[in-house]
Amino acid sequence: MSKLAVLIFIIFLAGLAVFAIFNQNVTTVQIPFGQLYETPTIALILLSGTVGAFFMLLLFIIRDTKHYVDRWQYQKRQKKQAKVQELYSKALNNLLAHHNQAEAKNLLNQILLEDSNNLNALLQLGDIAANEEDFRSAREYYQKAKDIYPHKLEPLFSLAALMEKTDKFSEALRYTEEILDIDEKNLSALSTKRNILEKLGRWDEVVSVQKTIMKYEHAERDKQREKEKLIGYKYEYGRDSLENGDLEKAKKAFRTVLRLEKNFIPATLGLAEVLLREGETEEAINLLEKAYEQNSSLILLLRLEDLLISVGEPLRLIRIYKGKISRHPQDFTLKFFLGRLYSRLEMIDDAFETLTSIEPGASQNPEMHQLLGNLYLKRNQVDKAAHEYRKALDFSRCAFTISYVCDKCGHLTPEWSGRCPDCHRWSTYQIRATP
Repeated sequence: MSKLAVLIFIIFLAGLAVFAIFNQNVTTVQIPFGQLYETPTIALILLSGTVGAFFMLLLFIIRDTKHYVDRWQYQKRQKKQAKVQELYSKALNNLLAHHNQAEAKNLLNQILLEDSNNLNALLQLGDIAANEEDFRSAREYYQKAKDIYPHKLEPLFSLAALMEKTDKFSEALRYTEEILDIDEKNLSALSTKRNILEKLGRWDEVVSVQKTIMKYEHAERDKQREKEKLIGYKYEYGRDSLENGDLEKAKKAFRTVLRLEKNFIPATLGLAEVLLREGETEEAINLLEKAYEQNSSLILLLRLEDLLISVGEPLRLIRIYKGKISRHPQDFTLKFFLGRLYSRLEMIDDAFETLTSIEPGASQNPEMHQLLGNLYLKRNQVDKAAHEYRKALDFSRCAFTISYVCDKCGHLTPEWSGRCPDCHRWSTYQIRATP
C-alpha cells in the first residue's frame, strides 16, 4: 500500500473517531417483516460502508475476471488465426506453384479442422474439385460456404461459374439473380448473366441486360465498349428473328443497328435479306448499292453481284465495277472481281482484257490463274492455259482463293460471319483475295 493510501486511511479513521465522539446516540433499525434493533449510529455507518465496499470489491473482481477471460479468448483466437493464416499461405503457394495440389488440399482441410467455417478454405477446395472435374464435391464446398455466409457474394459467383461450366444454365442464372438481389449494380454479375443468356440465344433479354450494364458503367471508354456490344446484340436479335421468320422484328432490329452504326455490314446484309423475303427486290438492290458507295465493302459488292445476276441485271453491276475502277485504277482486287464477273457471264474477251490488265505479280490469287487458264483454253491456247493452271496449283498450296480476315484480331476463315469467333466483335471481316 502506498504512503498516500495509508495517509488517506488514517485520516478516514480519525474522521470516524471524531464523528463517534460527537454522535453517541442510538439508531433504531427495523428488519422488514422482523424485529426492531437498536445500534449505535457509528456502527451502522461502518456496517453500511463495509457492505458497500464488499459489493464494489465484488464488482471489480467480476470485471477483472471478465477482462482476463476476454483477453485469454482473444489471444487464443489470435493464435488460431495465425495458424490458419500460415496454413492458408502454404496452401496458396502450392496452388500458385502448380506442383503439389494434394498437399494444398491437405493444408486446406487442416484449416477446416481449426475453423470449419473458413470461407477461403471452402472456396479453394471447391475450386480444386472443379479443376479435377469432381463437380459434385465442388458444389458441396460452395454450397456449404453459401449456407454459412448467405450474404457473401463469393460463394454465389463460384456456384454460378460451376453451373455454367457444367451447362446447367438455368441454375447458373438463378445464382446470378441471387447476387443481383444483394447488389443490383454488380457489373460482374450482370456480365455473367448476359453471357449465359447469350449462350441460350435469348437475345431480347441479352439486349435488356446490356442496357443495364451501360447504365452502371462510369468510364467513357467502358461505356463506348459496351455500346459497341449493344449494337452487336441488337444485330443478333435481328438475325435470330430473321431465322425464325419474324420479318417485322428483324427489320426493326436491323434498322435500329444501322441508325446507330451506318457502316455495320452484317445489319445491311440482314436488312437486304428481309426486303428480299418481302418481295422488295429493287429496294434491297438499292440498299446494297448505296451502302457499297458509302463504305466500299467488297462483301456488299459480292452480295450485290449475286443479286443483280439473279434478277438479270448484270450490266448494272458492270457499270458499278467500272465506275469504282475508274476512281481506283490501281485496285487489282476490283479488276479481278470484274474479270471474274465477265467470265461468269461468258464475256470472254472482256474477261481476258480485264484480268491481263492486272500487273504481273500484283496478285497471287490462285483463282485468277484458274480463270486465265479457262480463258486461254477457250481460246485454244493450250500451252498458256497449262501454264496458268500450274501457277494456280502452286499458289493454292499456301492460300485460300477468297477468304475473310478479321481486321481486329487477324482471324482468317473461308466463310463469312457477322461476328468473329476469336475476338467476338461484330462487322470486322474484310475480304482477303491474296495470301
